[in-house]
Amino acid sequence: MSFCLAIDIGASSGRHILGEYKDGKLTCTEIYRFENGFKNENGTLVWDIEALTRSVIEGIKECKTIGKIPDTVAIDTWGVDYVLFDKDGKEILPAVSYRDSRTAGIPEEVFKIISRDELYSRTGIQRQDFNTIYQLYADKKSGKLDKAEKMLMIPEYLSYKLTSVMKNEYTNASTTNLLNAQDKNWDFEIIEKLGLKKSIFGKLSLPGTYIGNFTEEIKEIVGFDSKVVFCPSHDTASAVAACPVDEKSVFISSGTWSLVGTENLYPVTTKEAMEVNLSNEGGIDYRFRFLKNIMGMWLFQSIRKNLDKKYTYDEMMAMAMESDFTEKIDPTDDSFLAPENMIEAIRDYLGKPQLPLGDVLNCVYHSLASSYDKTVKEIERISNKTVDKVSIVGGGCKDKYLNRLTKKYTGKRVTAGPVESTAAGNLISQLMFLNPDLDLIKAREIIIKTFEITEVE
Repeated sequence: MSFCLAIDIGASSGRHILGEYKDGKLTCTEIYRFENGFKNENGTLVWDIEALTRSVIEGIKECKTIGKIPDTVAIDTWGVDYVLFDKDGKEILPAVSYRDSRTAGIPEEVFKIISRDELYSRTGIQRQDFNTIYQLYADKKSGKLDKAEKMLMIPEYLSYKLTSVMKNEYTNASTTNLLNAQDKNWDFEIIEKLGLKKSIFGKLSLPGTYIGNFTEEIKEIVGFDSKVVFCPSHDTASAVAACPVDEKSVFISSGTWSLVGTENLYPVTTKEAMEVNLSNEGGIDYRFRFLKNIMGMWLFQSIRKNLDKKYTYDEMMAMAMESDFTEKIDPTDDSFLAPENMIEAIRDYLGKPQLPLGDVLNCVYHSLASSYDKTVKEIERISNKTVDKVSIVGGGCKDKYLNRLTKKYTGKRVTAGPVESTAAGNLISQLMFLNPDLDLIKAREIIIKTFEITEVE
């Protein structure tokens, strides 16, 4: 009997999912869960990378406890963030969070060196002030980059901590805004123009690449050995790998962020695509996720945190459903990226300082559904596709009210599930590593057979 372990880490939590493939279906069992989040360290928002590493190892130890040893282990996380190393192989900390404000004004400085039009035509990545390109340029300005000799994105770093092997992976690299969309490799012309260090950018590996086995130290801690491999290490790439999509589908990977997009075989890097801020991120089998990042469940997570978690998400949903307030915010506005108080930020945006909580919540619901509709229409127009189905996957697909509003606003058929799409995509990529005859089409058939996918009424 063989097992695969998916370590799926989001910006707010992580989980270890043990997968077993048997009789054409994938059995998934959550064996460990932990909290994640950035912290304020002397005015800078940073990841507690040491705690994150400990949580990854603690979850792996659970496999030994329950007597189910995985043949393979793979890690996916959010994109754009990284850890730098010096010439002696030591981390240059802190690992700064993408929500930190250090990149404010940096894109405009970069555009003086390479125009926004040229940058987009080469990389196909939407402008977001926290993209790796701007973070690295900020590191260059501060002098942090001077000592750097290597860069690992967060899932690559965690894999390195398990194996002592440093490798870079394609799907996460595509989020950096430094990958040439056509060549599918680092764009060293851009890198040189910006004065970034070429040496930190390693050879890119594809999902399904073997990284290494556990180090002796890790084997001693967890009590066994496994192969560590690359899944699509950007969590959205893993989620979309497990998404039941076709040529006439749009996906919404609904979590802390809402990623709304379609799957293309070629990048779309036209001026029209740039102007509406659509992105071409790398996927499994060199497929492209033509999508837009929209602030998703982060809005609700932040509101709930402001309320000291007094209400459950279901209770917040019920409050919203009792409201008839439908004025909207722009969920992509920078004022919602990391405000001290999300409720007040929304009230300020609307110019309604006394807006009741139920109305604030309903505003978020309608704003998200409306932004999904707008993005679907942009994708249809620019991709020259006719979309007849919206497939919502990820933890956010459990929100029945948002699902119904998505159906109402888009006018499309809407399905919900699988909930654990990211972990499922991570696992099927490991199955593809173990069984070379299993391709993505067959792997997606396993997903459809295995997981509950419901029609939204």
